[in-house]
Amino acid sequence: METSTNIDKRSIIDVSTSLHQDNIDFTNSIKIRIKNMEAGYYNKQILKNINLSIKKNSVTAFIGPSGCGKTTLIRCINRMHEMTPGAYSRGEIDLDNMNVYDPKVNPVMIKRRIGMVFQKPNPFPTMSIFENVAAGLKLNGVKDKKIINELVVESLEGAGLWREVKDELNKPGMSLSGGQQQRLCIARALAMQPEILLMDEPTSALDPTASSKIEELVNDLRNHLTIVIVTHNMQQAARVSDFTAFMYLGELIEFGDTKQIFGSPRKELTERYISGKFG
Repeated sequence: METSTNIDKRSIIDVSTSLHQDNIDFTNSIKIRIKNMEAGYYNKQILKNINLSIKKNSVTAFIGPSGCGKTTLIRCINRMHEMTPGAYSRGEIDLDNMNVYDPKVNPVMIKRRIGMVFQKPNPFPTMSIFENVAAGLKLNGVKDKKIINELVVESLEGAGLWREVKDELNKPGMSLSGGQQQRLCIARALAMQPEILLMDEPTSALDPTASSKIEELVNDLRNHLTIVIVTHNMQQAARVSDFTAFMYLGELIEFGDTKQIFGSPRKELTERYISGKFG
């Protein structure tokens, strides 16, 4: 993709101009900074004082046992958490030094900049492959068919799916295999030209072959996006991520370079988890 083309298309869907505008030391390359984040539902606290910085154009894996707050944390990053009845959050999440929870910030614009892929593939059941990818663009007012066509193709290419579906774009999205459906959902997210992609256990419902393709895709996308992936698969976290955050009972236990976390964790609890002694 040529940079100039991307900038023109981004301005059409008005991703960034509608917005008014530290753990490991990557001082000048932090994309997301999470400060004193707490969150939960009603009287149940899920996240407890999370402080974490995520580097631009990197892959950060969140690991930890079920119920430790990994999914809640990524849902806080793009403000999906607050959409759940009874949800609350306190603290600050900075995106390029802008607090996404600032009352002046439009949550819709945050969701445009931060795409999300869920645990189970969720193509729109009544839409074709093409319509699935184009849906977000049309909902956000993009009417130029040429721009839509170009972004659909680019997004399917970016998701590693174009060659497999280019001759059947009018077929239902649900007609694809599970792994293809997940890549279709990734293409749908990419069509909005996000800066960040959140992935909540994107391969847990897939077979090993499909999972491998998603991992290859994550490897390719890290050159253009900042990726945060939640996974229960220790091997997957070690393969795809640059940095790893280990969470337990709502707390951030350890965060660091993935090789360090898996090779010589500093906390005993981290070592016990990654060695399979609990989880």
